[in-house]
Amino acid sequence: MYAIAIVRYRRPIDEVEAATPVHRTYLRQLKAEGKLVASGPMDPRYGGIFLLKVSDDNPQRDLDAIRDGDPFYQQHIAQYELHCWNVVVGKDDLDRITAPPV
Repeated sequence: MYAIAIVRYRRPIDEVEAATPVHRTYLRQLKAEGKLVASGPMDPRYGGIFLLKVSDDNPQRDLDAIRDGDPFYQQHIAQYELHCWNVVVGKDDLDRITAPPV
């Protein structure tokens, strides 16, 4: 299953920028684990969006763990809005992108 996380900043942009390096280190870890498909800030920069791959059996547990592990969330810099996403059109393409290497 796929999911979308909408992240909205709760602190001034200078605090966001100060915490961004550790946040992006966390995102690279999620990417290496196969949980993060893509991410980036909104434009204008008042938050960000993640496209995530989560388990079919308990996607909310996975989403909660991803949120709880983010330094932005831990430091009260951002709030998360989490949505499971039942992709219909384009699912084969996403599955191809997220398939583990053979």
